[in-house]
Amino acid sequence: MPVIERVTASEILDSRGRPTVAATCMLASGAIASASVPSGASTGAAEALELRDGDPRRYGGLGCRKAVANVNGEICRALAGRNFADQAGLDGALIELDGTPNKSRMGANAILAVSVAFARACANERGIPLYQYFAAMLNHAPDTLPRLTINLFSGGAHAGGQVAIQDVLMVPAAQTIDETLAAAYDVYQAAAELIRKRYSMLRLTADEGGLAPPCTSAEEMIEIAIASIKQAGYRPGTDVMLAIDVAASQLYRGGRYDLDGSALDSAAMIARLSQWVERYPIVSVEDGLAQDDWEWWPKLRATLEHRALVMGDDLLCTNPARIRRAIESQACNALLLKPNQIGTLTEAADAWRLAKQAGWQVTISVRSGETEDNWAADLAVGWRGDQFKPGSITQSERLAKYNRLLAIEAETGWPMVRWPRSAD
Repeated sequence: MPVIERVTASEILDSRGRPTVAATCMLASGAIASASVPSGASTGAAEALELRDGDPRRYGGLGCRKAVANVNGEICRALAGRNFADQAGLDGALIELDGTPNKSRMGANAILAVSVAFARACANERGIPLYQYFAAMLNHAPDTLPRLTINLFSGGAHAGGQVAIQDVLMVPAAQTIDETLAAAYDVYQAAAELIRKRYSMLRLTADEGGLAPPCTSAEEMIEIAIASIKQAGYRPGTDVMLAIDVAASQLYRGGRYDLDGSALDSAAMIARLSQWVERYPIVSVEDGLAQDDWEWWPKLRATLEHRALVMGDDLLCTNPARIRRAIESQACNALLLKPNQIGTLTEAADAWRLAKQAGWQVTISVRSGETEDNWAADLAVGWRGDQFKPGSITQSERLAKYNRLLAIEAETGWPMVRWPRSAD
């Protein structure tokens, strides 16, 4: 059993220049590992709480010194000298120590950093790749690599809101990670050149590295994506598909969706999304309705599910209780899984199990505020993610994940999953 000698933490900066938490776990065996955690811009109301300092004189109140102090103090004292049979034992101790439903006392950022650092230290102690440790948490052996959904264009909270919807992503139908990234590069460069000519603008990028053209509507952004695919020499809907992240909670005001100058009720919003899926090669719609619009989510799924994944992010928040409700009401058929939404690896694994038992697809996702840590790539492989959503193919915090996937592919030779993979 791994025995924790000590855990420590420090405050570092994420890809947006905002503070986050990095933790280090040292085991009595001498194995040691560190991990850093991300933060999101478009966050669901049910997410576990990132503990921030609230001091406006420092990082606008976003400092993480309190969370760091919790790791270096109370968490370290509670864990030092203890042995844990598995990840669930460690995470259970952290949850019990915090004692709140949303991890607001210790901070989900502090707790997840320790959770992942412990996982990596255990993998190091056993001399196995991190993805194998993650796979053991779910009692299965990975044998595939996830298909990639790669950010091409951004609007919404990721890019200043110049376009209502948050992301348009490309989904290459390539057979390997290497071929997928090469195709994504071609489309990205074609898109950059296209928007330079059309809008006479420099290559401005959003939080996740996607391009941020000044489109006048969501449809215009989607159509430019299709034009970029064609200009790069690929066939839309055959060689490269699209996925969209609507992030509809950000558009929802007073029971209406403010989309491109129209105030749509839920039925009209579903009709608009259905039109997009009919007209464009869209294979996945994320957060097509607001996180509290529960009544209409089953209608959205019924309308789209035979043509595209109906994915919950803000709706579900990687929260088992919300996932159960969505399963019972048939609200969606895919989960966007983000461990920092729930706060520990064990709870995220519970969310994965619920989704897969319901026959859903699972996309492992990073956040808009990321670090150069690449553990999410190992998680996507170890947990046999159907898809992986790391952001665009620019910026080091994104490339760290893609480069890790390339290394795993070279090491294992595993194939990519088909889109979408049938339920296990």
